[in-house]
Amino acid sequence: MRRYLGLKRIFLPWSRRDTTQNESSPLIPKASSAKEGDEERDNVTPESCQVGRDNQQDDSRVLVSNQPHYRYSFTDYFLKYFLFLCNLVFTVLGLVVLGLGMWGLLSKESFAQEKIGSIGTDPMLILVSLGFVLTLLCLSGCLGALRENCSLLKLFSATVLALITAQVLAGIVAYSLQGQVGSYLRSGMLAAMVHYQDDLDLRFIADEIQTNLQCCGADNYRDWELNIYYNCSAPGVLACGVPATCCVDPLENGTVWNSQCGLGARLLDEFSAQSVIFLGGCLGGMSRWIEQHEGLIGTVGIVVLGVQILTLFISTRLLERIHWHKMYM
Repeated sequence: MRRYLGLKRIFLPWSRRDTTQNESSPLIPKASSAKEGDEERDNVTPESCQVGRDNQQDDSRVLVSNQPHYRYSFTDYFLKYFLFLCNLVFTVLGLVVLGLGMWGLLSKESFAQEKIGSIGTDPMLILVSLGFVLTLLCLSGCLGALRENCSLLKLFSATVLALITAQVLAGIVAYSLQGQVGSYLRSGMLAAMVHYQDDLDLRFIADEIQTNLQCCGADNYRDWELNIYYNCSAPGVLACGVPATCCVDPLENGTVWNSQCGLGARLLDEFSAQSVIFLGGCLGGMSRWIEQHEGLIGTVGIVVLGVQILTLFISTRLLERIHWHKMYM
């Protein structure tokens, strides 16, 4: 159209293109620098290239040598394998306790259909639970220490801390309720006497207490009237009697156990009965035993608590060492 109309192209001032080189732009090479670069490329020799490569290798060696390198010390190995061996021992102990509990349940046929409803009150269930928890806890600590597994070690440390807290709280509660311990013992002893013939575990506990403390019943030997088999109105041969573990000398000639030595003992007067059975109850004997062994009980409790605190310290220390080592790998 311009050709037909005869219009000429008009160049405005702001439409002119700057053909000169912008000296301030860093992306556009200067003419002088381009010439200098050509001269430097012409002056490059193979010797100078080799020197540059050697300098780069030396710099890399310096960087590598300056990087910190962490190695396991004797303390690290001691913490690791000491924690592993301790947890291994307690894992075996937990398996033994678990096995004893399962053996007790199976021997009493507690899983039978007619007994499965009362399995929750079975004392053997305490051994099973204790053995299972102890085995699981110590196995996690054992594998965590051996494999340097932070997750297992954290689980182990948290569980031990929870157990320590629970034991301290239980000790505080027991100390605050020490005036009521006697009533709790009496209730437990009477319950064992009532179910003496029905529960083998309670029978074993009652027999052990009466044999070792040389006592009979809770308060005195007449407490066996509570048992339906030893009650004087019972039709069996055990009526007005006591268990053989109440007898002063349940062995005949020192070798044969006389299981009938307590039959009819409560029909005798106290003067005649004292030569056959123990007249005193077991609550007094248990109170005296606790008072005599109070120091030993406290020492055992402190030692057990101290072992747990030491184990917690070692596991947390090992965790710190493992994290420290991974920082320099």
